[in-house]
Amino acid sequence: MFKLGYVAIIGKPNAGKSSLINALIKEKVAIISSKPQTTRDNILGILTSEEYQIIFVDTPGIHHSKNSLDRAMMKNVRSAVSGVDLILYLLDGTKMPDEEEKEYIEHLETPVIIVRTKIDLPKQKEFDSDIQISSLTGENLDKLLKMVLDKLPEQKEKRYIFEPDYYTDKSVKFIISEEIREKALNLLHQEVPHGIAVEIIRFLEKDNIVEIDADIICEQERHKGMIIGKGGSMLKEIGSLTRKFAEDLLGKKVMLKLFVRVEKDWRNKPQKIKNLGY
Repeated sequence: MFKLGYVAIIGKPNAGKSSLINALIKEKVAIISSKPQTTRDNILGILTSEEYQIIFVDTPGIHHSKNSLDRAMMKNVRSAVSGVDLILYLLDGTKMPDEEEKEYIEHLETPVIIVRTKIDLPKQKEFDSDIQISSLTGENLDKLLKMVLDKLPEQKEKRYIFEPDYYTDKSVKFIISEEIREKALNLLHQEVPHGIAVEIIRFLEKDNIVEIDADIICEQERHKGMIIGKGGSMLKEIGSLTRKFAEDLLGKKVMLKLFVRVEKDWRNKPQKIKNLGY
């Protein structure tokens, strides 16, 4: 008996979607930040064994659109929901779900598992859910996986959609660009991160070294100075942390050069959003 299917992980910003997909796949598929709307694109996390292949779809947080980037993100959510076998709807265990969220869940036509997340944190709220988990401690993740497999369709024959050694559909360039953005999100505490994007300008892989040039894009001149930092200190730290990740990922030395450029109002430019892969 072989199980195969697509599972969308959806919920409001900061519900723990990216943390869950990384914990299930046991690889860093999606970047994580305490700041909302960190995930901008649908990212696949692929979990494969001899008995199954589950394609988890990490989606942007459900929110009201304010600009073209927001609209693109919500389009990604709708796309993910419409083409899957199962939905994991995540509810932050430290907050009560509101009526709008409950209504949204009720109108989903795809089978749903309601997952209460962050049960390792204090100030837990009591509300109905199908399962309670912690991606940080791993509590009940095995039970969640069994619930998912129980609901996925059986296949007459064993077949994989993705090669068994794949754990995501994203390119190495995309993964590294997102890692740069994660480091910026977590190091910068002002409002800057919401207007940050990363574009890989050059990616040259040689026998023993990979050379990468990347632009961090921001919307205002004053943000540029914050990203660079005094004497270039912030940019150096972002680069140093990303370089270590990239070297672990690629298994070879990485020469990473980061630049900062201002592109005003890029979040309202659909072609730019598309070019950046969101």
